[in-house]
Formats: sequence, structure tokens, C-alpha cells
Amino acid sequence: MPRFITIGYGDEAGYERTDEAVLADAHAHDAKLQRAGVEMGIAGRAVQVRNHEARKVTVSEGAYMRSALPVAGFAVIEAADLAEAIEIVSKTPCAVAYGVVEVWPLSQTR
Repeated sequence: MPRFITIGYGDEAGYERTDEAVLADAHAHDAKLQRAGVEMGIAGRAVQVRNHEARKVTVSEGAYMRSALPVAGFAVIEAADLAEAIEIVSKTPCAVAYGVVEVWPLSQTR
């Protein structure tokens, strides 16, 4: 089955202004996904790693990409297709609490 990387973006303000019942349903949805084996986690602090031409590893603090909302978490999900992946993430806390979730198809390497 195809796999997808999901990246959830959201902030405390959006979370706090979301109806508690909506949040409870969203957290129950995430718990159900985790019980089904979805790998999911809250984002920690990012670092950037470079090793240009395999000559010297350099590490710098912070995310490479910038967004209006902070990265809240990640998941690796399986879905029959992109439409099903969208349906799955549409019920997660970031999606319902004024955030956004990116869905990236994960292609197999050769």
C-alpha cells in the first residue's frame, strides 16, 4: 500500500480557540491511527546537516524551510491513494485547529 509523509503545522492560539469537542474527536482519531500502527510524533528541534561532496559535515540549528505556523508533528501513514490520505489527515488536530497538514507521497527508491 502506498505510504505518505504528513507534516502538521499549528500553533497554541489556533488550538486554544478550537471547540473542545472537536479537539477531543481529533485526538481520538490520532489515537486510533496510532493503535493501527501509524508512526506519529510531535516535532522536536530541527537541525540542518550538510556534507557537500562528502568532504565535511556541518550542522546548523533550525529548520531549513520556513512557514507561518510552526511544525507541530509528523506521521507516516498508509493509504490506498492521495484521496484516502487526505481523508485520514483531515480529522487530525492540526487540520481542525486552524493549522494545516501537508501530505507528501513517499516514493520507493530503486
